[in-house]
Amino acid sequence: MIDKFVEEYRFLSNFATAYIEYEGIVYKSVEHAYVAAKTISQAMRVEISAVPTAGQVKRFGKLLELRPDWEEVKLGIMEELVRKKFLIPDYTEKLLATGNQELVESNTWHDKIWGVCVCSDCDGKGENNLGKILMKIRTELQNPSFFS
Repeated sequence: MIDKFVEEYRFLSNFATAYIEYEGIVYKSVEHAYVAAKTISQAMRVEISAVPTAGQVKRFGKLLELRPDWEEVKLGIMEELVRKKFLIPDYTEKLLATGNQELVESNTWHDKIWGVCVCSDCDGKGENNLGKILMKIRTELQNPSFFS
């Protein structure tokens, strides 16, 4: 099991640099594109694309007025963005190199939607949606017909 997206597995994190295009704008990371998708304002999306780091953009995203359908679309958008990242050849290779290991985004910052919080209060609770998306994409990439 890979349970921390740091060091040699940092590439699994949405904070890893990966230039991806989403709705006409290129972003520095999945985190940048994901935060931009929270708003329907094109001007705000351009501003988000210029934020220097994923950590800064995450904090910026907490201040945004969310688009009205956000709760309904956020999982699908995350999958779309993560898929774009892992279609970049270097990232494809690294994801495939994880074999069939379970991917769990363990954290201590109480993210129980995208990961599993392992702090003493949360005690390993979480949906691990990012890990599930990564494993789904990896399974698709392992299928030779995916590339034909």
